[in-house]
Amino acid sequence: MNLKEIKEMINLMNENDLGELEVEREGAKIKIKKSCSSAPVISSVPPLEVRNQSIPPVNINASPNIVPEQKSSKNVMEITSPMVGTMYRAPSPEALPFVEVGQVVEIGQVVCIVEAMKLMNEIKSEVKGKVVEIAAENAEPVEFGQTLFVLEPV
Repeated sequence: MNLKEIKEMINLMNENDLGELEVEREGAKIKIKKSCSSAPVISSVPPLEVRNQSIPPVNINASPNIVPEQKSSKNVMEITSPMVGTMYRAPSPEALPFVEVGQVVEIGQVVCIVEAMKLMNEIKSEVKGKVVEIAAENAEPVEFGQTLFVLEPV
């Protein structure tokens, strides 16, 4: 293989967005590999925290990010942040928010997005309920376990 053929292989890699190319011809073998600087980032989400304000017995089958809480003698649930990040109430700056106060949300409905390490994580309701409070501000940092929404089960 000559230099021209090697340059053609490099161009082939770039044109087809290949990370590695290995060619064997006439007993000669060449392996070209790009550096790891453009490798995808893989992150893991920490386990969700369960907080219970009234301290009844622990229910192992309870939803991990919906927390019962007593507020002014009403039965309410909290949706908490499963990670540290930035909370967004809408899918884009021009879009309407996912939910508003007074709206009834269904199980599995997206209520917000938490951005962590450039990854957008949809936060979904695990109970059906009416939004009684939005506890976190749009485009502001949130902590692990911080209350994002307060729901009244329906």
